[in-house]
Amino acid sequence: MTDTAVYAAGGVVWRRVDGKLMILVIHRTAYADVTLPKGKVDPGETLAETAVREILEETGIRVALGIPVGVSRYRMPSKRQKIVHYWAAEATDDAIRSSVFVPNKEIAALEWVTPKRARGYLSYPVDVEILENFLKFVGDGVLETFPVVVLRHSRSVPREGWKQADMLRPLSARGARQAKSVAGPLQAFGVRKIISSDAVRCVTTVTPLAAATGRRIERTPLLGQDAWEKGEADVRAVIGKRVRKRTPAVLCSHGPVLPDILSEIALATGTLRGSYLGSASALEMGAFSVVHLSATNPGSGIVAIETHEPKD
Repeated sequence: MTDTAVYAAGGVVWRRVDGKLMILVIHRTAYADVTLPKGKVDPGETLAETAVREILEETGIRVALGIPVGVSRYRMPSKRQKIVHYWAAEATDDAIRSSVFVPNKEIAALEWVTPKRARGYLSYPVDVEILENFLKFVGDGVLETFPVVVLRHSRSVPREGWKQADMLRPLSARGARQAKSVAGPLQAFGVRKIISSDAVRCVTTVTPLAAATGRRIERTPLLGQDAWEKGEADVRAVIGKRVRKRTPAVLCSHGPVLPDILSEIALATGTLRGSYLGSASALEMGAFSVVHLSATNPGSGIVAIETHEPKD
């Protein structure tokens, strides 16, 4: 991010009513316009966290992010550039029932409209462009997705000089901060299953996420670096189960193991392998890649991959 640009995030919020796709638009009070829900990044937030928070604040609907559907850029009256990242976000029936939205000084009304209606209804061409990007995924039949998040453990104390077993190596102070900060972004993608290498540095990385979500950490040596170095890891078994289960999950592992994890996801979903897999697996400590897969046909290939760097 730069000091000269204003960053924001939001979503194309969607649902199906009697099989028909509907899009949520908002009527803003002050501007008398019709837009997609979005808002500026708060200090310390990631873009993914901003998108979920702003959608909740503007619509009362709590969502988990799906596939990224584009970035809009435009000049504000102040001449500063505004850059807005958007994700698809399904509004479940439970989330809609739980909404306590009431018209207020910022949002006059919410309205569910068809995509055709939204095209001519949205006030700004940049919003229409995001909608068109979203509809390309709809046309490809890959709107309903689930994420497999590949997370590299947070920064640990150096291997050099560590006298005990490598799997007992703890996080550094910086790594502990990273572990706390990554919990929010992972929750933004609706992670419900937490799977970790049994190494202390991996388990500790996802402990704040487990505490925040109330989910149990499933520890496995199959994703461990020790097992990988001995040729005893079984990444394929772990990935195969995740693809079959179709549950939003995070896999916390080690730098040397990550390329195998991404390759196995590609193999399990019939995706052609390429350099993009190398980019998605070349993660800094505390970073993660979100691999979006079709919930209706996981074997149709990877829908999208996005990588998120650690905050600290």
